[in-house]
Amino acid sequence: MKSFFRYVVDSLTQMRFKNLGGEVPKTEYEREISAAKVEISHLLKEGTLIILGVICASIGLKGFLLPNAFIDGGATGISLILTEITGLSLSIFLIAVNLPFIVLGYSAIGKQFALRSLFAITFLAISVHFIELPTITDDKLLIAVFGGFFLGAGIGLAIRGGSVIDGTEVLAIFISRKTALTIGDVILLFNVVIFGVVSIIFNMETALYAMLTYLAASKTVDFVVSGIEEYVGVTIISDFSEDIRIAIIENMGRGCTIYNGKRGFGKRGERLQETDIIYTLITRLELVKLQTEIDKIDKNAFLVMHSIKDAKGGMIKKRPLK
Repeated sequence: MKSFFRYVVDSLTQMRFKNLGGEVPKTEYEREISAAKVEISHLLKEGTLIILGVICASIGLKGFLLPNAFIDGGATGISLILTEITGLSLSIFLIAVNLPFIVLGYSAIGKQFALRSLFAITFLAISVHFIELPTITDDKLLIAVFGGFFLGAGIGLAIRGGSVIDGTEVLAIFISRKTALTIGDVILLFNVVIFGVVSIIFNMETALYAMLTYLAASKTVDFVVSGIEEYVGVTIISDFSEDIRIAIIENMGRGCTIYNGKRGFGKRGERLQETDIIYTLITRLELVKLQTEIDKIDKNAFLVMHSIKDAKGGMIKKRPLK
């Protein structure tokens, strides 16, 4: 498999240089080979995540939501509403409703994102249309919770693969850049409108179950994208910075960065004391251990902690699907 992979990469690289013409230095050729390997391996990994995401979303839609006339939020929710009203196939509306968001994503995010999203949404529409699944349960609570879970897992995996199968996030990113609203605010307002329409067209009970489905889906998306081991950036200021640095490296197996700083507490004209500021990145599950190690050395150390959406490289703990 590796030799075949190498053959494909070599062939593509040779074709590229042949089109450019002229003699190519060996070092540059090897650099291009290395870059091509990285691009292809990332493409395979991200494509796998998108396919898994589509499969999960299809299970949520065909096995739970669609047979029981349940509604979700976002662009998928609009598609489900239109399906219930018109009786037409959900596949048609999945593409039609998301297409404007893909066009918006092309200009707001980029060509590669738009193409991946188009592939993901088209694949989802085909899966929903052709794959038949038995109705897994008739219990409304289970439908809302597990339908939302599978749909959210699908959306989350697609996001990890660099695409979306629900265009609401694209609209939220676009509006947040133009206004003072955050992405979360836009998504919330968008779904409030959807649930209001559901309560008017159908009934309040359907709207309430739609909200429950949306909550299950959104929490699953957060879990798949961020994971339980969310990264936390920790800034540490202490008189024993060298001992703390060694403890982080030797006792926790994590890396850190040292900044040169000055303590700000002092009157005008006083010489400020210089100090080393430690910055490290850990997962939330490692936070208790870090605090224990610091307390062993300096109980009066000043710590500032903030959440990190994602991180890569260095000596940080790798999370699943990274």
